[in-house]
Amino acid sequence: MPNTSAAKKTKSAAQAAPHHWHLATDAPSTALTDFEYALMRTQEAFVRWQSACLAAVAGIELNGQDNALLHVICMHGRPKMIKELMQVTNRQDLANVQYGLRKLMKAGLVSKSGAGRVGVYYAATEQGTEVCEAYAALRREVLQQEVGRLSRTQELLQQAAHHLQQLEKCYESAAREALTFYRRR
Repeated sequence: MPNTSAAKKTKSAAQAAPHHWHLATDAPSTALTDFEYALMRTQEAFVRWQSACLAAVAGIELNGQDNALLHVICMHGRPKMIKELMQVTNRQDLANVQYGLRKLMKAGLVSKSGAGRVGVYYAATEQGTEVCEAYAALRREVLQQEVGRLSRTQELLQQAAHHLQQLEKCYESAAREALTFYRRR
């Protein structure tokens, strides 16, 4: 005979979850699911912001990942190797990074130097630097003012960044574990 007490307890916990679906079956999974969906929506809004800001200052339509590459290349005013770009942006999709770099070069925002064993470096062109500076100015004028309206913004952003870095480690570890999981069946 099935344990009806345990079944009732599981059912009542699932019903208590405000979303009651396969990813949110109890309070901890509901909190994680709510966070994940908020993160996805924030990511999409962030990408739209990046594209809109870049289009406003340069008249160029690029996706958020290409925009991020441009800003990382401009960071600290020194050329970067593709390995650095991938590490800073936590990307593993080499072919897409290379394609993004080609788009940035075609737009005249990035130049490439070096070769083979010596190393290939990507640097911002004068136009690329100007675009990054104009982007930063518009970001200060529009986005930072908007975010500044939130209470305790700086403190909360610092805490959020710290927690997101910790969660990044959890997701990376879980991804490695998930890659081997199907082999155990």
